[in-house]
Amino acid sequence: MRIFFTGGSGKAGHHVAPYLASQGHQVTNADLTPLGHPGVTDLRVDLTDAGQVYSAMAGTPTMADLDDPDPGASGGSAYDAVVHFAAIPAILVAPDAATFATNVLAHYNVLEAATRLGVRKVVFASSETTYGICFARGERKPLYVPVDEEHPVVPEDSYAMSKVAGEVVSRSFHARTGADVYGLRINNVIEPHEYAEKFPAFLADPSLRRRNVFAYIDVRDLGRATLRALQTDGLGFEVFNIANADTSVAVSTQEIIDTFYDGVEVRRPVSGHETLYSIDKARDLLGYVPEHSWRDVLEDPRGAA
Repeated sequence: MRIFFTGGSGKAGHHVAPYLASQGHQVTNADLTPLGHPGVTDLRVDLTDAGQVYSAMAGTPTMADLDDPDPGASGGSAYDAVVHFAAIPAILVAPDAATFATNVLAHYNVLEAATRLGVRKVVFASSETTYGICFARGERKPLYVPVDEEHPVVPEDSYAMSKVAGEVVSRSFHARTGADVYGLRINNVIEPHEYAEKFPAFLADPSLRRRNVFAYIDVRDLGRATLRALQTDGLGFEVFNIANADTSVAVSTQEIIDTFYDGVEVRRPVSGHETLYSIDKARDLLGYVPEHSWRDVLEDPRGAA
């Protein structure tokens, strides 16, 4: 595929965009900051400017395509798919109003350009924060566990609000055009080097992971989830929780429930270190199978398998 990838220079994007390129896809990184990866074409684009987004998406993907006698001759997009990861990535990075306005406008511009130009597949980064737990003021417990995509989205913060708004925008563009638009509700993104840096504290004090429902997503598995979303057609508009299969702490999942979720409904049995951020839907509909775990890198202090 020729993929228009926004935010390829961010924490997740600078792993995922090169991964897609390594799988044989032609990837253009639309970002204000260049990625500088030899397998990815950088294109400086302000996504809050609708004209720039439309022009960039309608343009020639790479210099190599100048030799193509008929690129984009149909008058549509030069791209087969759009992956939209760009955003102000959290609260406290910019003023709340700027976070909301920037993220929602950029999302709208990308979806409008893609669908008007005839792109039939858009995969976008939504967030675990949509469930209202991560950036809540004070502790918020889920209404039930495992948390699946049917759990209400009840955000209190500007970032999560922008992600919920992005999902609404995406559903609307699917309704208008029939394009496949898939949202990935991405859990806490972990790069490989962060296991040694961050996880010893999590293993010593599981309470540090309450905001993330004790879950995480290895950025390499996020790349695989994104690829599976690009390869899966015909689902219309859908959202998917994306996490690793296990928890980010040493205690068992049942111990998490007993210690931190007293009174919270448990909707199905859990075992071992199974994640409480359910990835069943992504497994079933996308064929997503995560491969990585912090347990491959660090010794479990409890000696558990």
